Amino acid sequence: MTESKTESAAKPREQLLALNPEQDSEFKKKVQEAKKKNTNVGDRLSPGVVYVGHLPLGLFEPDLKTYFEQFGKVLRLRLSRSKKTGGSKGYAFVEFECDEVAKIVAETMNNYLMGERLLKCHIMAPENVHEKLFVGSQAHFKKPVYPAVARYNKKHSAERVKKMQDKLLRKEAKLRKRLAAHGIDYDFPGFAAQVSQKKKSCDSMNASTCSDTTPICTPSLLERRKSMVVNDDADGEIVIKLPTADKDGSSEEEEEEDKNKESEESNEEEAE
Repeated sequence: MTESKTESAAKPREQLLALNPEQDSEFKKKVQEAKKKNTNVGDRLSPGVVYVGHLPLGLFEPDLKTYFEQFGKVLRLRLSRSKKTGGSKGYAFVEFECDEVAKIVAETMNNYLMGERLLKCHIMAPENVHEKLFVGSQAHFKKPVYPAVARYNKKHSAERVKKMQDKLLRKEAKLRKRLAAHGIDYDFPGFAAQVSQKKKSCDSMNASTCSDTTPICTPSLLERRKSMVVNDDADGEIVIKLPTADKDGSSEEEEEEDKNKESEESNEEEAE
């Protein structure tokens, strides 16, 4: 019995032959491809993607990868970031080599307290994973040197403001043409109305400053005003004209002279 077993083990396996001798080479190739497929299916694992939300501030790609690698091999990781500021949006996608490991991670880390926040984790179905979900995830992230917020909030020159206004007006004109092409009769003020209002306000300010007809108080103008005669009957108002200061002074002097004359005459009479 032992000898028969050893003899059967020592004998090589018989090669499969096709029924048609002419197709024997093609048949052998197909058999080898089938064997390769069987071996690959047994070794290959189906990956699983886990959604991780409500992440605390300060956790980025290297930290997340080192933390989740304690469960199993992490193939890809993508942390969602803002395009303008580069900051984290608070959620990420982690792809594990085995879907069973991904299920364990989702069950373990859901409602896990980390950095005073409760993590929210759930496994994503393969049909819900977009083909471009992990595009660019392997590239090292570089924080923008001059983000869009700083570019927008900086002090712009007059030429730059003019260019921005022209760009907005061009976009608005294209939008109006697009609406008209689709047969939509819709009118809205838009940026053009704001620009026109600003121009009108500036023009009115310039006109008010330029049309300042305040007369200069020169001596000739004052004399002309004094010589003007006011028609009292035209307005029907009662105007009380007071004597001027010069006339008051002359009348007081005349009264004093009359008193002096009277006193002198009285003294002469007493002397006689």
